Amino acid sequence: MNGQNYSTVSEFILISYSNFPPKLLPTFFLLYLLMYLFTLLGNLLIMATIWSEHSLHTPMYLFLCALFISEILFTVVVTPRMLVDMLSTHHSISFMACARQMFFSFTFGYTHSFLLMIMGYDHYMAICHPLRYNVLMSTRDCARLVSWSWAGGSVMGMMLTLIVFHLTFCGSNEIHHFGCHVLALLKLACGKETSSVTMVVILVCVTALLGCLFLIVLSYVFIVAAILRIPSAEGRHKTFSTCVSHLTIVIVHYGFASIIYLKPKGPRSMDSNTLMATTYTVFTPFLSLIIFSLRNKELKNAIKRNFHRKFSPLSS
Repeated sequence: MNGQNYSTVSEFILISYSNFPPKLLPTFFLLYLLMYLFTLLGNLLIMATIWSEHSLHTPMYLFLCALFISEILFTVVVTPRMLVDMLSTHHSISFMACARQMFFSFTFGYTHSFLLMIMGYDHYMAICHPLRYNVLMSTRDCARLVSWSWAGGSVMGMMLTLIVFHLTFCGSNEIHHFGCHVLALLKLACGKETSSVTMVVILVCVTALLGCLFLIVLSYVFIVAAILRIPSAEGRHKTFSTCVSHLTIVIVHYGFASIIYLKPKGPRSMDSNTLMATTYTVFTPFLSLIIFSLRNKELKNAIKRNFHRKFSPLSS
């Protein structure tokens, strides 16, 4: 296509739930809305508990707060728009609004991955170097690691968004997704450089995510080796139990992402891909909250103490 003969796109149309039976959309809306509100309020409750309980002012809970903040911001960027589009007939999004959504979703998504990697490193330091842990993981060092995670996520978001929106979009403006998803958006780009840009974007995304996963796996290789050296079975179980929540979240996070992005694509699977991507966006933060709150006895006890502290004077 010659560059002089096409008109550029000024807005996009989100084609996500158009092919779903209209009777099912209110059910999906209510289910996702309840999960979204539960996730939002639950994360805020946990962060408020960590803030008010001085016994929880440790590196692990600092990283957990940062992780929940990234999850809250990611869902706020994506989920409200998705819920509105379920019951709306107007599905257009402006060019700049689409670019902003992509930037923030990339930023908070990669920040989440970087924080999971740092939490793996924190477990490694606590188990493999317990005597030097307080020195190597001071409050200043932890804050620095969290800052680097947010900075890294912002750089990834800005870089990928600039690469994608540097392209020219022409012809169809229908995005077959519930948001400005990068792969769905790249299909609408035109020009000779589109295929090379697509390969660069995929390479950057995959390299960053697999790099985080590799470092997490490497941390757990050393962790498992250290646990196996503990003489008592009770000691091994107690030590490994401190890592179960984080390890489960990593498996869920990368497992769902692999199912969605590595699943063979086809014209008949568009609706199922949309449903799976929606479930991943809403269900993964919801499941993370459940796992961390149910598996962590110290956190559950702190929440109970806060409730008793606030409501026991009223009952008396």
